[in-house]
Amino acid sequence: MSEVGWQGDIWLARDHAVFYGCVGDARSHAHYAHQLMVGLGQPVTVALDTGRQQASRLLIPSWQRHALQPSQMPQLVLFAEPLAFDQDTLVAWLPHCPDDPAGAQRALQQLPRRPLDPRLQQALVELDQGLDGKVPSARLATAASLSLSQLARLFSDQLGVSVRRLVLWRRLHLATALVLQGYSLTDAAHHAGFADSAHLSRTVRSLLGIRADLSLTQLRVMALQ
Repeated sequence: MSEVGWQGDIWLARDHAVFYGCVGDARSHAHYAHQLMVGLGQPVTVALDTGRQQASRLLIPSWQRHALQPSQMPQLVLFAEPLAFDQDTLVAWLPHCPDDPAGAQRALQQLPRRPLDPRLQQALVELDQGLDGKVPSARLATAASLSLSQLARLFSDQLGVSVRRLVLWRRLHLATALVLQGYSLTDAAHHAGFADSAHLSRTVRSLLGIRADLSLTQLRVMALQ
């Protein structure tokens, strides 16, 4: 059976995204963002390593491996990055999340962000500014006035991710945004610091579980409100 792509609308912000539409195949994968799923008229089903879960609303924590099956019924899927959103805050908010996509995006945008160490914020600014090339940890440490060990400890303790993995995730975020704006996979890969479009496609498959050429090109970007 051929693979089914995702089709629908997406609101894409710096630290969150909201998808509304028909969910396609998403093979077993794990990503940095917390994933919140809202079933519209029917429960959502997720396959986890620990077994299948079904509910009207689900939260899949950061780095929890999971898979999704295609659905012909529209669903609401939200992604919230741990560097900005506390998991407990999202768990408490999920039952109150609006079930219309624009309302969900506005409500998620208004949730309080986690306070971060100012040195870590400096490192993140340097990281994002260098995504079109190499992003050595030493450069981030210098920008944040930290040693390499201090930088690694801050990333682990406050962000729950290593420097290398966050760089890859931020590259993916940038490349995805560019593809959704109409860039080719090759051009998006180049601007986001991937070796080539094949490297980008492998990363999309590993972190999002989807085929970049099948799903990203079928999504419509919506204006943030």
